[in-house]
Amino acid sequence: MTPSEDDVTNFLAFAPEAGEGKAFVFLEGANTLEEAVGQFYESPNKYTPAPPPSISEPVKKAMDAKTQSSPPQYAPPQYAPPANFMSRPRHRPHMNPVIEAGILRARDEQEMQNELQRVQLQYRIYNSDIEPEHDTEYYCSCSIHQYQRMKWNRLSVQEMWCKAVMYPGEKFYHDCYQTGFFNSNPYRYRVVSPFGNNLSAFTGMRNGFGAYGMPAPHPRYYTQSVQQTIQLNATLNAEAQRDIDAKEPRINIWETDQLESSMSNMTLASDSSSQVDEKGRQVEKRSAEKRQSIAGPSKNGNSAASKPSKFAGLKKALAIKSPEEREADRLAKMRARGRELRNMILYEENGRWPDQEWRQIVAAYQEKVGMTRKIAHLRARQPTQYLHLLRAGYFEPIPIAWANQASNPLKFSIEAAAGWRGITPAWRGYEDTAEERLYWVLNHREGSIGARMKPDLISAMNMARARMASAVEPPPIYYSPNDVCHVQHTSEGYSKQVMPAPFRPFDAPEVPTDDTMILLDVSGSMDFDPVRPNYNEYLITGYSRSTQPKNKDIAKAVIRRFTDAMANHDHNFQGYQLTTFSSQANYIGVVNHQNIDSMWRNVKLGGGTRVMTGWQKVKDLHFQKHSESASHHPVYGWQAGPQTPMLRLLLLLDGEATDMDEFELDLLGLSWVHVTIFLIGVDGCPHHHRHANELQRISEVNHHVAFVDAQGNTPERFVTHELLKRHLGYNVSMAEFEELEQPPPYSE
Repeated sequence: MTPSEDDVTNFLAFAPEAGEGKAFVFLEGANTLEEAVGQFYESPNKYTPAPPPSISEPVKKAMDAKTQSSPPQYAPPQYAPPANFMSRPRHRPHMNPVIEAGILRARDEQEMQNELQRVQLQYRIYNSDIEPEHDTEYYCSCSIHQYQRMKWNRLSVQEMWCKAVMYPGEKFYHDCYQTGFFNSNPYRYRVVSPFGNNLSAFTGMRNGFGAYGMPAPHPRYYTQSVQQTIQLNATLNAEAQRDIDAKEPRINIWETDQLESSMSNMTLASDSSSQVDEKGRQVEKRSAEKRQSIAGPSKNGNSAASKPSKFAGLKKALAIKSPEEREADRLAKMRARGRELRNMILYEENGRWPDQEWRQIVAAYQEKVGMTRKIAHLRARQPTQYLHLLRAGYFEPIPIAWANQASNPLKFSIEAAAGWRGITPAWRGYEDTAEERLYWVLNHREGSIGARMKPDLISAMNMARARMASAVEPPPIYYSPNDVCHVQHTSEGYSKQVMPAPFRPFDAPEVPTDDTMILLDVSGSMDFDPVRPNYNEYLITGYSRSTQPKNKDIAKAVIRRFTDAMANHDHNFQGYQLTTFSSQANYIGVVNHQNIDSMWRNVKLGGGTRVMTGWQKVKDLHFQKHSESASHHPVYGWQAGPQTPMLRLLLLLDGEATDMDEFELDLLGLSWVHVTIFLIGVDGCPHHHRHANELQRISEVNHHVAFVDAQGNTPERFVTHELLKRHLGYNVSMAEFEELEQPPPYSE
């Protein structure tokens, strides 16, 4: 085949280690993309000529080793990895409709999200769930219509994705403006627009805007739109779950003997006095048969029942079947459907988990997450839903390749009104596929009491405002004149803080072999002047400046205090490894009391907030030091062994990461890590408290996660004390804390 640019891109999606050159060569030597990928994994060096021997090669390698001042960041360990890592055979990547649609969707998913944010910012729309609307349906070259045209051009991608994840009986719909009156979008006429649905009698435009006006959402209409959407989401989710539950097979598809016995008991003609139905119950003869048995044989020696019916030929011609024939057909169809569903599940399982090592990793993941029983129940009793979730990867760890991808199947947005579907039957109301999967796991893991519903926008905002109102003055014992807010003189005194709940040790306390690391958010907002949103009901109308230090200054001060206290605690005066992340991750080095100012100059601020990139870097650092006690899987990454030391991570954030749900989902399946999160917020910002409530919910269900938050002018000693309690896993007394916070002995 003649490879195109798209073919090369698709090839690299399956085999990113190949590179464009190899991708082109393998595609050129194959007839299909699948054949090319298969050839690569069977023989990666098939088209690579063997290099001629050279006596200078050892010299060159030695010179390279000398000229390289430090090992490349996150390269494999310089000693030999475990044997099971080196000898692992390659496996051909598995494909199914969800994976294929996901690869196609991932190409421009991030581009579409960026374009939407750009248009929202241009038209001063600050609520992320509001799509801009034009004040007229006539097409023009404005940014809104250009964005709508991009959506229209992407309609084939949306249809492919929806058909891959739809359940039996569901219909595809979208919200493109070209749709006619008769369409299956349930939101089109049942949810009011945030901009209002009434046109001005004077201008003929929505909300009275003329040719030079700018359409803007209205607070009252937006609140009404949110309320209607919440109600409709709940109704449609309940209907969808009820419908798919009713469509599940009535038999156990894994016990074919049950169905075979039912088929054998069903006869079209029986000489016995009774028949047996599929449940084994006696069924009486029809009344005509009873009367014939009582009357006895006829005079001519032939029974009346043996005479052919006058209408037998007519029934046969019209294909009219008897009740017994219809029941036999029903059981035959049920048997065929069960066999087909069982074969699809087995094919998917064998494709996803091709050998015993894969299955052991998956089984261990299900056990740690607490999903073993639920998954077994789905497989036996709800196989249709099991197959859908299996194809989407719900029952296995998150592939490590997804961490550094701008878009992956856990970053796809869910838009109920626009028709962009999720994976589960009750997908409406979630922001993206990661949040949907996270709450599905939380609701179905063992030990969960009641359904953990995702709070809707109105409930989340009300809870955030209630939390914000509960803030009080911090304890005066923690006052320090060296705090950043006092040094910079941003405003008088400390800001009110929400007091954390009394510390309760859930996780195991720290031991000397534990490995402490720091992961720092360096997104652009860390260097912004702090601002808080202005609300009119639930609509953001603008932002106001907050008089407090920048988030980067608070983060640096807390890291300095934390590392000093940890050095005094475990006598590791060499320091602790610091990694930063934004749109990508960077390893800064080992920081301690002496070098933190010089190391801080290497911290570059700017970009998005993708915590999974930093988390993947931290995992690589940890396992490079402890690879002898771990193993490495090509898809799922490092797997900790029984002797692998615990990783204790301090994570500093100034807001919600775009992939925070993916990070929390990954932590649910890990028992070798404890994460303490410090959330930095703007004083009086509902968004900060909304995120804090989410972290609180996660820490309640995952004892390997703890969090502390602070807003505005921060009492740094108070924050450091609370962080140490959670990081070390025991209630550090005030007297001990005062000893730990003293500068380490090597300081001048």
